[in-house]
Amino acid sequence: MASPGEATVSDSHVEKKKKKPPGRYWQEPQEGEKEGKDGEQPEQPPQQNEQKTQKAKKRKPEEGQRDGKKFISGKSDPFPGPAPIPEDRVQKFKRKDKMKKPRRQHYKLRDMIARSEEASEMAQKQAARFDLLLPEDAGFLEGDDNEDTYMISQEDIADAVDITSGAKHFNLKLSQFGPYRVDYSKTGRHLLLGGRRGHIACIDWQSKQLMCEINVMESVNDVKSSSVSDTNFRLCLGGSTASHAMYAVAQKKWLHIYDSNGIELHCIRKFNDVLRMQFLPYHFLLATAVEILSFSHKMEFFWCIIPNTSATSFLQYLDVSVGKEVAAICTKTGRLDVMCQNPHNAIIHLGHHNGTVTLWSPNQKEALVKMLCHQGGVRSVTVDKTGTYMVTSGMDKKLKVYDIRAFKPVKSYFLPAGASCLSLSQRGLLSAATGDTVQVYRDVWSTPVTKPYMAHRVQGTVWGLHFCPFEDVLGVGHGDGFTSMLVPGAGEPNFDGLDANPYRSAKQRQEWEVKALLEKIQPELISLDPSELGQIDHATFEQRHQDRVQALGFDPLATEKFIPKYKKKGRSSAGSVERRKKQVAHEDQRDVIRKTVEDKMKMEKERKEKEKKKALLSSQKSALDRFKK
Repeated sequence: MASPGEATVSDSHVEKKKKKPPGRYWQEPQEGEKEGKDGEQPEQPPQQNEQKTQKAKKRKPEEGQRDGKKFISGKSDPFPGPAPIPEDRVQKFKRKDKMKKPRRQHYKLRDMIARSEEASEMAQKQAARFDLLLPEDAGFLEGDDNEDTYMISQEDIADAVDITSGAKHFNLKLSQFGPYRVDYSKTGRHLLLGGRRGHIACIDWQSKQLMCEINVMESVNDVKSSSVSDTNFRLCLGGSTASHAMYAVAQKKWLHIYDSNGIELHCIRKFNDVLRMQFLPYHFLLATAVEILSFSHKMEFFWCIIPNTSATSFLQYLDVSVGKEVAAICTKTGRLDVMCQNPHNAIIHLGHHNGTVTLWSPNQKEALVKMLCHQGGVRSVTVDKTGTYMVTSGMDKKLKVYDIRAFKPVKSYFLPAGASCLSLSQRGLLSAATGDTVQVYRDVWSTPVTKPYMAHRVQGTVWGLHFCPFEDVLGVGHGDGFTSMLVPGAGEPNFDGLDANPYRSAKQRQEWEVKALLEKIQPELISLDPSELGQIDHATFEQRHQDRVQALGFDPLATEKFIPKYKKKGRSSAGSVERRKKQVAHEDQRDVIRKTVEDKMKMEKERKEKEKKKALLSSQKSALDRFKK
């Protein structure tokens, strides 16, 4: 039996064994290490322990570097570096060309341009890499052998697709207050209907939930939804501050603003007799086409007086974020009944009765471009989302496609009945309404089109067309109500959640609205070519320099700048060089002031001499003085 002292020694020996961590299989034993009989390592002197710690510290960065190139097994990566990206996929997400860098003197501007180009290239490559992860693909309608797709009815398409997609085709029979204007929200979630006889309805068309329905008891010319909430208006009125989208209604007299509950928030009496409206989402501007009639009694007979009417048309811009008028332009072109916007550069396109289409910006009082498009009056105009092509229809029963970059026609089609309404989808499908028939065309600007892609007939005359964003749906407003058509391949399948998210919550909408208001583009930046904003206008600088030289009488930049001579023994420090520059500049300024004072004194002397001569001449007597009283 062991003594107590022996028991304690054995216990401590066991504890030492437990404290030692077990070795790992990837850790190789170091040289000079030998295990004892019981698996213990022999004690080493403190000098060897210090050497070990130093080797371990040196080995750590080496292991970190090795992990980036090799696996645990020791093999190297067979595909080092990032995966290559196909060039065509990179070109798909290209937004701008490389800018010409300025001279070496503008080093700060060169650095800014270089940084912006690096950020643009990085975003382009990331978008090309993430293109594989996009969940949805765009599909089109395909018929059987020797079958035309325009012969397929809407009922057949609704029966063939799933229940959710089939429910997107429906008809609203509203024959009492029609015909109807149609507009979808930017996210494609809400539908706004405006009847000619005063009926206004806002619907969550996917869930078929009626948000509001009112009758304004007067004629309605147009409706347009806005992406700004009514929080500011509610605060002014003393109501709740819930975030609801607003929409504008062009009524018979004035322009009215309502919220999604049908409450009238504002009546803008400065905008009267509005015919058409367009909302610029990134500028928060509401562009309105106004027609003001003036009467003058010209022809008088013994039984009546016939008034002569003349229409004065105005293009007005309203900043909906602050409720202020930005610009009012007199177009002098008669009635403005055709209007659309270019989503690429926010330019407004107006169609006129003489067959011309004019392009307008709030910065100029005259039209930027005037294009003669048709031999008769223009009935409808629309522009694709890239701002490349413009489609017009006129009274001459022709449908023309123009390249806006060159302002030249690309294609021309003849429609037997003409097109009264046009609309382009996000994927480039064109819908044209001829009477009570809606026809959808595909690839109108790339290949000659001989037959429509889809066709559908409604109950009344079509008065409004609008493709729903991010959905294969075409909204048709007609005399008998509203029809929602299924058009496969019309909408963009993948949406940008930071720009327009159809599934965003109320909190996400508030966050988006704050960011959008902070990043609001000013109206002064609207131009035909948005890429010119990042370039240097050398011609304007030279013109301003010439005007300055002409006004001053000399060239202030002609004199060479003073460059201090380099001195040794520390006398050319930054402070001493600046002092010498200031001293020379003060001397030059004294010379200029001295010359200016001398010129003034000379002019004053000449003036006094002239006055003296004039006084002498006036003091002398003349032969004509005898006629004075």
